[in-house]
Amino acid sequence: MAATAESPETAAAQQVIALVDDDRNILTTVSIALQAEGYATRVYADGQTALKALLENPPDLAIFDIKMPRMDGLELLQRLREKSAVPVIFLTSKDEEPDEALGLALGADDYIAKPFSQRLLTARIRAILRRSEITRQPPGEDSEENPPETVRRGRLEMDPQRHRVLWDDKQVSLTVTEFLILEALAQRPGVVKSRNQLMDAAYSDDIFVDDRTIDSHIKRLRRKIRAVDSNFSAIETLYGAGYSFSDG
Repeated sequence: MAATAESPETAAAQQVIALVDDDRNILTTVSIALQAEGYATRVYADGQTALKALLENPPDLAIFDIKMPRMDGLELLQRLREKSAVPVIFLTSKDEEPDEALGLALGADDYIAKPFSQRLLTARIRAILRRSEITRQPPGEDSEENPPETVRRGRLEMDPQRHRVLWDDKQVSLTVTEFLILEALAQRPGVVKSRNQLMDAAYSDDIFVDDRTIDSHIKRLRRKIRAVDSNFSAIETLYGAGYSFSDG
């Protein structure tokens, strides 16, 4: 059964976030937090109910739990992607890394591990909605007078406007966090960036994450680029200091 927080007067002006999770507490707390940020929310307790609603009345963005009855988040995303490109964020448990990788391969835009920060979730929603808005713009139309320039470093090409990454002209699908970390490294090749500096680049000032979280993101970054180039070694580790990018 679905519930909605939209009203006829505000729905047209608000961006709509769909939440799909069998945990009622998460549905309630996340919905309240997003409404406080100005979003309209629709909530669904299982994937099967959500799929029909998401296709008939698409939201601006959807947030899926992975482990759900009747239809889990991975199947929901797979069936949704057959007909819709609506942005999707996964909420996952820390022991679900294989599911995270599969979810991204199926077309998820990002994932956030439980327990999660409401501020982090809101920041990721804003970033993905912004990226989605830019992607939908016709060629030649920019919403910013001075859009960020494409970053080209050796075989790497990054388009911040469209959140697009190429390595050897092959597309690499990155989450928002991974993109920001790679961009911070690539902007100054050869310069060592500490974990704290990379955290500052990827997270808001009021969001605290353990510095080992950066190590996990670097590991995933390397794995994704090695999927298109098994010899990729441009991200170098300097033990005790941090990471650097080599464009040589």
